[in-house]
Amino acid sequence: MPVAVVVGMQWGDEGKGKIIDLFAEKVDVVARYQGGHNAGHTICFDKKEFVLHLIPSGIFHDDKLCVIGNGVVVDPMALAEEISELEAVGINLEGRLVISDRANIIMPYHGVSDQGREKGNGKFKKIGTTGRGIGPSYADKIARTGIRTCDLRDEKYLRERLEANYEEKSQVLKSLYGQELLGLDALYNDLIVFREVILKYLADTNVLMNDQISQNKKILCEGAQGTMLDVDHGTYPFVTSSNSSAGGACTGLGIPPTKIDRVLGVVKAYTTRVGEGPFPTELFDGDGEQLGKVGHEFGATTGRPRRCGWFDGVVARYAIKTNGIDALILTKIDVLDGFKTIKVCTGYKFEGKVYPDMPADPKILENCEPVYTEHEGWMEKTVGFRDFEKLPEKAKNFVKYLSDLLETPFLIVSTGPDREETIQLGPLFPDS
Repeated sequence: MPVAVVVGMQWGDEGKGKIIDLFAEKVDVVARYQGGHNAGHTICFDKKEFVLHLIPSGIFHDDKLCVIGNGVVVDPMALAEEISELEAVGINLEGRLVISDRANIIMPYHGVSDQGREKGNGKFKKIGTTGRGIGPSYADKIARTGIRTCDLRDEKYLRERLEANYEEKSQVLKSLYGQELLGLDALYNDLIVFREVILKYLADTNVLMNDQISQNKKILCEGAQGTMLDVDHGTYPFVTSSNSSAGGACTGLGIPPTKIDRVLGVVKAYTTRVGEGPFPTELFDGDGEQLGKVGHEFGATTGRPRRCGWFDGVVARYAIKTNGIDALILTKIDVLDGFKTIKVCTGYKFEGKVYPDMPADPKILENCEPVYTEHEGWMEKTVGFRDFEKLPEKAKNFVKYLSDLLETPFLIVSTGPDREETIQLGPLFPDS
């Protein structure tokens, strides 16, 4: 029963793309379970950089099956563009890419609604979304008015589903945001244009995934964003619109929870966040600027600069408990090479009380003072190291301190963006 889930432990951008790509050679299936093309997984190999938004990060391995699960919301145009870009560099998708016939489709009116709300009318706080229609698409899914990929199989039914939405969407967008919606025929024709692209890869992935499990295939489940952006467990309301934590793999792929035998958590050696929302360890000084500059901290999807701060142990412990993480993957330790002093947050102080665990109250998160431990930096290069014992002693001590603090062992320490720049301390599956 070799099924593993890889989950981000912070606010996304932890380096999951590299890790999935690295592990892909050890598995048979890589499956994406939530999010949309707001995600950006950056993969570097052969001195080239690729950013994937919808297609699983295992696609660069020729013999791997890549699955887009029912928990993902699919923008037809974005998907078609990504397929075209991969084919242009010689990546063959035939028989390797499968899209769930239960996935919801992002429509143009979802993007208009998303962007309109982000511009705001003074009644709602800006969330800092990508404006790509992810939230409104999930909202329609929950309201049971969404259009699904399986609806593309029947053109008449597809038209009926679109007509059922059109009048309401037109009125709402005009009254709230002063936006005119494209005509019904234009929206329908756009769907038809991309219909064949999607139908080519459509399948019942619930059946597929469970068949793969019954055949004892090795499966890697890939989430987007991170635990602190989970709609239930993150820093609400500044979150994404789906379950980016490990539980999303069950609902987003149709995998029974009893079939998952390990959860791996990816965490940066420091912390970043894109968009609005509380960020207790955020830095506004030279250290923050250095983290952003050395770490190339710009959003893979939006290009926006990421907010940077010290490692947050409160967030990491919370992610471990929420996801049931049994092994850790540390990324970007090399970004800390030039720091004389490195800090780690172990609690939040608010109104005289120290909170060792993650509070739900936004007031505490927005106004707390981080409680730090300080560590002497190693001031030596760690880039490209592949042997843990060859790391500078102070770097090794830092990794060991984090492991002790989080009471969880490290499986991988990443020392750079390329596949080879990796220290692997154990196998993906213990019995392999």
